[in-house]
Amino acid sequence: MIRVLLAEDQGMVREALAALLGLEGDIEVVAQVSRGDEVVAAAIAHEAEVAVLDIEMPGMTGIEAAAELRARRPGTKVVIATTFGRPGYLRRAMEAGADAFLVKDAPAAELAQAIRRVLAGERVIDPTLAAAALAEGANPLTARERDVLAAAADGAVNADIARRLHLSEGTVRNYLSMAIQKTSARNRAEAVRVAREKGWL
Repeated sequence: MIRVLLAEDQGMVREALAALLGLEGDIEVVAQVSRGDEVVAAAIAHEAEVAVLDIEMPGMTGIEAAAELRARRPGTKVVIATTFGRPGYLRRAMEAGADAFLVKDAPAAELAQAIRRVLAGERVIDPTLAAAALAEGANPLTARERDVLAAAADGAVNADIARRLHLSEGTVRNYLSMAIQKTSARNRAEAVRVAREKGWL
């Protein structure tokens, strides 16, 4: 039996996935969590061989959880199953060590097959998303530009962002200016929107 951990913040979706995977003769869902910051502890406690992670979860994103899982329990394979089929998310998930990236509107049989394939050492990526990621290219924002833009997303002023990130206000202005330019936006709010739509934040 393949020991699977499910991490999904929407209870109904998580339970439906567990029920569908439970119909497979060779897959056992050994743990379910609703928060990203519960993934590693659950994977360790239940000796999960494969972790199926959503991206948007409280506590920690699925991408952050994948990176932490890779560092603390490298033997567990990671499948990202998300509603957000954005090329930037795919790229970030692969950089974090995900073994598979699927969009949730795929048939349930594809998820079961992806679980088997990653356990066999394969990488599984939604082909349409892979093509879009290649066409779009890499995230143009630096890590610091992403940090500053993410901090600005809630409407914080430069002084607050500077304090939060331990930067000068002038440096914050420079990073925001570069992020606005790189996203071809007119202002910081539009830059945040564009970066989120592309999966860069």
